[in-house]
This record gives sequence, C-alpha cells and structure tokens, in this order.
Amino acid sequence: MRESVHAEVMMSFLVSEELSFRIPVELRYETCDPYAVRLTFHLPGDAPVTWAFGRELLIDGVGRPCGDGDVRVSPAEPDSLGDVLIRLQVGSDQALFRSSTAPLIAFLDRTDKLVPLGQEGAHGDFDAHLDEALDRILAEEQSAG
Repeated sequence: MRESVHAEVMMSFLVSEELSFRIPVELRYETCDPYAVRLTFHLPGDAPVTWAFGRELLIDGVGRPCGDGDVRVSPAEPDSLGDVLIRLQVGSDQALFRSSTAPLIAFLDRTDKLVPLGQEGAHGDFDAHLDEALDRILAEEQSAG
C-alpha cells in the first residue's frame, strides 16, 4: 500500500540579496521511497521542478549545516532555529529557499509517524524504486538525444 505525507509550505525564493518572493512549495514523502523527501516548486513562467533528497538531510539541516553536494540545508542563523535555508544547485545554477522551521518540523514529524527514522528498510521496495528511476532517466536521455 502506498502511503504518503504531503504539505504545502510558503517559502521565500531568494533571487539575490535585494530580491526575493514567496512561493508555495510542496513537500511529499512516500513509503515506497522511505529514505527521500520531494520538494516541488513552481516558479512563475516555468514548469514545476521537483528535487528528491534524503529525509535525514532535512532533519539534520534544521539544526545544523548539512549536505556536501547539490542539496544543502542549514539554519538561517547559526544560533537560531527560526528559519531554514535550502540550497539546490546544478553546476553553476542554484536556487536558494528560506522557510520557517515550524512547518518543516511538522512535516518531518508526520513522516516519522508514518515511517520512524531508522525503520526505512522495512518499507518500500528500494531495488524496484531504483530500477524504476534508472529506467526513467535512460528514457529521458534517449528522447533528448
């Protein structure tokens, strides 16, 4: 059975130090992929963009800077849990979002009730999900080339 947790959170999309605007961002967690959360945002004039990254990265990033690669999560202020920064990067392109911590914690709490942290291996079929993702990536590459 496919179960999920969904939340819409208003986040600030930080274009520059002088320019930002608030947009709704969808957070989704599914038991079929119990290690990941998905963040989908709709920028004006563009198709929706979805990023998947580790649930544990989001959990840890609420309290301390986390992430080495394309996704980095950290408190906005070193000694405050008021806001969280989520930085998404592909090459030299990046998107920076600022969110209040409270709705992220509420979302993560609901995911933990569905699949407790550390119990992910008992849920979902990771191999089938990986095969499905690889098939989708290969199909996209073939259609683009």
